[in-house]
Amino acid sequence: MTSAPDELAFLGAAKLASLVRERRVSPVELVRVYLKRIERLDARLRAYITVLPETALETARKAETAVMRGDALGPLHGVPYAVKDQFDTAGVLTTLGSRILRHHVPVENATAISRLNEAGGLLLGKLNLTEFALGGTREFPFGQPRNPWNPDHDPGGSSSGSGIAVAAALCAASLGEDTGGSVRTPASWCGVVGLRPTWGRVSRHGSFPLSWSMDTAGPLTRTVEDAALLLRVIAGHDPRDPLTSRRPVPDYVVALDAGVRGLRIGIIRELTFAGDTDVEVRGAVLEAARRLQELGATVEETSLSLVPLAGAIFMALADADGAGLHQHWLRTRAPDYDEGTRRRLVTASLIPAALYQQAARARVLLRMELRDALVRHDLLLCPTAHQAAPPIAAGRAAVTTRAEVAGRFFTRRSYVTPAALAGTPAIALPCGFTRAGLPLSLQLLGRPFDEATLLRAARAYEQETDWSGRRPPHA
Repeated sequence: MTSAPDELAFLGAAKLASLVRERRVSPVELVRVYLKRIERLDARLRAYITVLPETALETARKAETAVMRGDALGPLHGVPYAVKDQFDTAGVLTTLGSRILRHHVPVENATAISRLNEAGGLLLGKLNLTEFALGGTREFPFGQPRNPWNPDHDPGGSSSGSGIAVAAALCAASLGEDTGGSVRTPASWCGVVGLRPTWGRVSRHGSFPLSWSMDTAGPLTRTVEDAALLLRVIAGHDPRDPLTSRRPVPDYVVALDAGVRGLRIGIIRELTFAGDTDVEVRGAVLEAARRLQELGATVEETSLSLVPLAGAIFMALADADGAGLHQHWLRTRAPDYDEGTRRRLVTASLIPAALYQQAARARVLLRMELRDALVRHDLLLCPTAHQAAPPIAAGRAAVTTRAEVAGRFFTRRSYVTPAALAGTPAIALPCGFTRAGLPLSLQLLGRPFDEATLLRAARAYEQETDWSGRRPPHA
């Protein structure tokens, strides 16, 4: 051990992997550090559904032996990670955050899990989520996830535990899944980095679906470097997911330090300057844009007239897809669903075919608008969310008017769903704090399969600030 346990816990994946390779830190000790933190903090934060102390320690001992023998080591060798309980893990409970699957134990790993393990990662456990990764869960079967910056506030969904675990250093890095913002929203509200890769860049084999045309796995990490490292590990074609791209996977880590000089960045006017965007959010995002300009980027406003409709378009399509997947259980096991999940899926089952087709056509127009903007600009910039993490109680308040429906269900999704609808990559990263001490988040969107540019710009901004080094008061 070269540092105090808590100092090690907050270092992140790339730094810990380096320390393990240098024989300065033992994988066994790292696992013990995180297990102790989970034992101390998770009864309140509820990031985990399942913790694997014996398995993680056994794997760590094998990893330590490999280091001492001088074996070839993977890029994540000895690094403890955790995954959203949406990914299959062989012999380990995989619940999707639902009572319906409370006894479900898969026989094989999801492809993304296999790749993390092959890279030397040590699985600590499975992380909490909104039921079936849908969002809107009212009563969590495995405990209410809580934001480590303020436990009375929402950590974001659907990858709630993935955001909490990284922010509170209950693992070195985590894997989430993003259909319409489920990686980036918890990253935003928990103050960490969340990356949605290009659709088709990462295999979905072994990940329970919601919407086949938008689902993608993505990392949540403490730093941009860690996000680049995890993406390099999990990306690439998989014959078990025929929709994965056959494009070569670049070394995202090597390209990180190229900076932003010469890049053209467009500030999305309709999201950044919208009346729904909180003043503190707007101020932090515009300050981040100014920093990028000082670093050599050309930054200007750009208009995407359809993005305010993205939340409604997304829900019409993704919720209807989800309702189709759940049709059998809705008929046979309806009482086992959370009330919020059941209501949302039943409502989506009633969406008329004409409305679904209208949303599909609107999606094409939005995708064209977004991709046209990415011809004029290398990257697009906007807030990740229109506000900092709201109180948990706010999500349970009654909705009584059409305006409240739009605000609750469509507004916040319009900030994160454009990338999902267009199939483009996007990254969320910390850019400040509210006066109340809650994280604020910047979002960058890039061209399809150009995660390298996205990551290098995020890294350039991150290195100019100290936001990623701050620690939650409840961690």
